[in-house]
Amino acid sequence: MTEPLYTTEILRLAASLQDPHELDREDGRAEVRSPTCGSRVILAVQLDDERRVERISMRVHACAFGQASAALLEKHAVGRRHDDVADALVILSRWLAHDHEHHGDWPGIKALAPARKHKGRHGAILLPFRALLSAMEAAE
Repeated sequence: MTEPLYTTEILRLAASLQDPHELDREDGRAEVRSPTCGSRVILAVQLDDERRVERISMRVHACAFGQASAALLEKHAVGRRHDDVADALVILSRWLAHDHEHHGDWPGIKALAPARKHKGRHGAILLPFRALLSAMEAAE
């Protein structure tokens, strides 16, 4: 029997994604879209004095994998620098593509393992990380 694509953990994560909310200060904003699946993320970021993520707010139009990835980003982005997010994106991309067996150290990301066999879902998973990087770059 094959593994289900959408596990209970993925659906739980997707459902845990917060609604967009107002930030005290919006330092950067990005809207990114995945050409492979049409998923879209609009993300606003507030940075601290050392250019680390202080708060984020997202509007996510994506499948459960994209929503789950966004929820993991949202839960664990605070305190991260641009390089931290960029490194996580590279490692996650390589792991999804089976180029690397280590999924990195982003908490909870292993829950997205069922998507590794479904290349069409990779764009949605990577999109929140791309959106955060773009928003951080827009803040510079």
